Amino acid sequence: MQVDTSARRRRQSLSGDIASPVALPSEKARTMSLHAPPRPKSTPAHERTHQRRRLAEDEQAELEKEGMQIDENSSSSSRSSSPTSPVTVLSQNKTNADRPTKPLPQNRARKTAAIMPSKSPMPAPANPHMLPVQAHVPKGGVASNQRRLFVILEQACLEAYRVSSGGRSKNGREGDVKYALLNCDDHQGILAKTGRDIADARPDITHQCLLTLLDSPLNKAGLLQIYIHTAKGVLIEVNPHVRIPRTFKRFSGLMVQLLHKLSIRGQNGPEKLLKVIKNPVTDHLPVNTIKLTLSGDAPTIRLSKFLPTLPETHSVAVFVGAMARGKDDFADGVVDQKISISDYPLSASVACGKFCCALEELWDIV
Repeated sequence: MQVDTSARRRRQSLSGDIASPVALPSEKARTMSLHAPPRPKSTPAHERTHQRRRLAEDEQAELEKEGMQIDENSSSSSRSSSPTSPVTVLSQNKTNADRPTKPLPQNRARKTAAIMPSKSPMPAPANPHMLPVQAHVPKGGVASNQRRLFVILEQACLEAYRVSSGGRSKNGREGDVKYALLNCDDHQGILAKTGRDIADARPDITHQCLLTLLDSPLNKAGLLQIYIHTAKGVLIEVNPHVRIPRTFKRFSGLMVQLLHKLSIRGQNGPEKLLKVIKNPVTDHLPVNTIKLTLSGDAPTIRLSKFLPTLPETHSVAVFVGAMARGKDDFADGVVDQKISISDYPLSASVACGKFCCALEELWDIV
């Protein structure tokens, strides 16, 4: 087969005649190349960070070698002076103070400060955060001959009421049954449906009395014991160490929990702070106890004159009505005497406070 060589030569000649396009620099590029800024010089070796580290490490290694040579010279001299001694004593390096030491990072400095004991002469405070500390009530028990005050809050309105039936929820699960402490503010409709008086739901009176009694110096001295006898016949013993919630809402939740579990334990130990005990309350009082009841129909007496007349070997028990209104015959079968401490009607909380203050003056409790 014959190939057309003339056509091939013609193509090669045409392709050789065409010049490849070359991009010529513009005037702007020429001016930029003429006036280009000079390249920055490289950083000297002694100013670079890694070079500085190496130089510092080399200096430290040289200093350590010098210290080792000094130790070897001192040890050789000690060996020559006492060749019979088998023990070699290393001398302390005196160049430690002159060596350049690198400061510790901040986190390591904190750790070492926490581990190493402080050299300050002032002792560390026992309460560094300056938080309020609750007053300590003696737990060792009161001596048998020590007089005490027993306060019994009678007819207290503490009743748990079921506010939700615990039916099935949207997911098909059974809901929890919720209870609340019956009170006249939140459950007026319930009281109206059941035909009960609004005065039958006043747990706030018990709350106020507990705050007054537990905050008194008499309780902090360990000479006060409180019992609560509800209108439903439940008898509750209050530990002097308990901290009753200041808000009524939290107090209501605590009382509902107590009525269901029958006891409330402290978070820091197994001690029961609130517990339901057996009736009657007279079984929990000492034998030598004078029982008094506050009544508005009794003759008025002054506590500062009446209390010194009581036998010094007897304790005092006071029955106080913790209800809004009603008859004061709740303790007629057990009391020794009915008294009135004011010509004016007083709330239960104020009456408890007056009795505590009078006994604090009599027993010299400041």
